[in-house]
Amino acid sequence: MTNDNVTLAQLVMHQGEVVSEIYGPDVTAQTTLISWSMAKSMTHALVGIAVQDGILDIDSPTGLPQWAHDGRSEITLRHLLEMRSGLSWVEDYVDGDSSDVIKMLFGTGKEDTAAFAIAQPLVSPPGTSWVYSSGTTNIVARLLGNALGDTPGSHVHIQQFMQARLFDALGMSASPKFDAAGTFIGSSYMFATARDFAKFGLLYLCDGICNGVRILPKGWVDYARAQHVFDKETGLGYGAHWWTLPGERNSLVAAGYEGQYIMVIPDRDLVVVRLGKTVAELRNAVVAELREIIKHFPVTGGQ
Repeated sequence: MTNDNVTLAQLVMHQGEVVSEIYGPDVTAQTTLISWSMAKSMTHALVGIAVQDGILDIDSPTGLPQWAHDGRSEITLRHLLEMRSGLSWVEDYVDGDSSDVIKMLFGTGKEDTAAFAIAQPLVSPPGTSWVYSSGTTNIVARLLGNALGDTPGSHVHIQQFMQARLFDALGMSASPKFDAAGTFIGSSYMFATARDFAKFGLLYLCDGICNGVRILPKGWVDYARAQHVFDKETGLGYGAHWWTLPGERNSLVAAGYEGQYIMVIPDRDLVVVRLGKTVAELRNAVVAELREIIKHFPVTGGQ
C-alpha cells in the first residue's frame, strides 16, 4: 500500500452480520469518513422516501422557474436521477479551469451549488444522452428541500426528514453538509463510519426494507439498478444515482472520489464497504480487489 492507494476502512457484511473489518492508521470503527459521491446514492434513497410519501413525482417537470421558458422546462426528476437531463456539465477532478464540479464545490458556485447547476445550458434533448454530473444531484437535493418546505438559506425540514426517515429508521448516524443557500450537497458530502455506510447498503440489499418496515417504495431499488449505460472509464454500469457491477446480477455500487465504495451484491447476500484515498489511475485496481473479496462468498440466489 502506497500513499497513492490507502485503505482507511474496509468492511464486509454477510447475511446481515459484519464478518470482517479492517482499519487503517488512526482510523477506528468510530471514525467518520467522507462519502464523496456515495452521497448521490443516499440522495436517491431520500427521493424514494419522498416519492412514497407523495411529495415528489419523478415523471413531472421540475417546475423550476429558471427553466420555464426554454427546453429545460421538459426536464423531469427521472431525467436528473438517471443523469440524462441534457444539461452541459464537465465532471473533471483535475483541471479546475474547465471543471464544473470544481467550480461548484470550491469556486464561484460553492455558496449555492444548486443554482450553479441549474444555470447550465441545455446541450441535448432531455433523456437522450448520459453525462455523469455532480451538479445534477444538487439540483435534485434542492427540489427535495423545496418540496419539504425549506426556504432559501434554511435546511431545517430536509435535515429533519433525512434524520427521522432514513438515519433513525436504519439505526445509523451520519452528518450531511449543506451550502449557504440551504441545499444538501448531495453530490459529495455525507460523513459516516464504515459500519453506518454498511447499514445504508443493507437497506438496498433488503429491497428497501429494514427490520420488517418498508423504508423505500416497492420497486425503488430495482429502479436504481436498471442499467441504461456502461461507462468504459469506470468499468461500471449506471442506473439511477447508483452504479452496477458487471457480472454480479442485481448488484448496486455507490462510488465516490478517491475510491469510496459501497457494493451491494444480493445474490451473495453481501455488502462490502471500502473507504480510502486512491488516485484515479488505481481506482479500477481497487474494484478488482473488491471483486476478489466478493468471489469468496457463494452465490445463494439473493433477495
